[in-house]
Amino acid sequence: MRLPGVTAVAGSLTLADPAALQPLARALVGAGHGRWRGEPFDVRAQPDGPVLGQVDRGVLPVLGIQALGVHVNGLVRGPEGLRLWVAVRAAHKLLDPNKLDHLVAGGVAAGMTVWDTLLKEAEEEASIPPELAARAVPVARIGYAMERHEGLRRDLLHCFDIELPENFVPRPGDDEVARFELWPIERVFAEVQNGDAFKFNVNLVLIDLFLRLGLIEAERAQALRAALPSA
Repeated sequence: MRLPGVTAVAGSLTLADPAALQPLARALVGAGHGRWRGEPFDVRAQPDGPVLGQVDRGVLPVLGIQALGVHVNGLVRGPEGLRLWVAVRAAHKLLDPNKLDHLVAGGVAAGMTVWDTLLKEAEEEASIPPELAARAVPVARIGYAMERHEGLRRDLLHCFDIELPENFVPRPGDDEVARFELWPIERVFAEVQNGDAFKFNVNLVLIDLFLRLGLIEAERAQALRAALPSA
């Protein structure tokens, strides 16, 4: 298969012109690799480095290019103890349908900042107004690489906590979430420990939350913290 803009040099592939990334993505999708999502993402050599080009989100794992994402723990404190808002992903989602997810989560599209993405996704996915979403506090950056059926996922997740009033009830603002449920933190902990109902990368963010809350015994916590792929 001949790929536009790609040159083979000494056993490796190079792309001299970043503008060729999108035509390359089109060619890959046309050949059955990945799917076109119509959502360009910025490409960087380093997460905080300059933008080198853009490529459609659906081809990022095919090329093994790192993507930036935002995940928000929606916390509620009250007489019943600490609870967490859990999203149930829509059944029609191509990736991980019906899996459990964060209150707010999404990829950082081209030209957007992490904070822009948080405010946008909060309003679109959970109908959280900007003045409430602005209470979110950054707590971690988690990077990982793993093989999935869509390719090599290399993601850097910007993780936030937001404490929400007891009287606030999130509502799906688009078709990505079927519903929201408010779970005691102990139930969330038990599901992550014993089940696989949560979307694969949500577990990493929740483990970080459990560690910060002191829910994991000291010796095990130390091992998990050392193993958690922070960035």
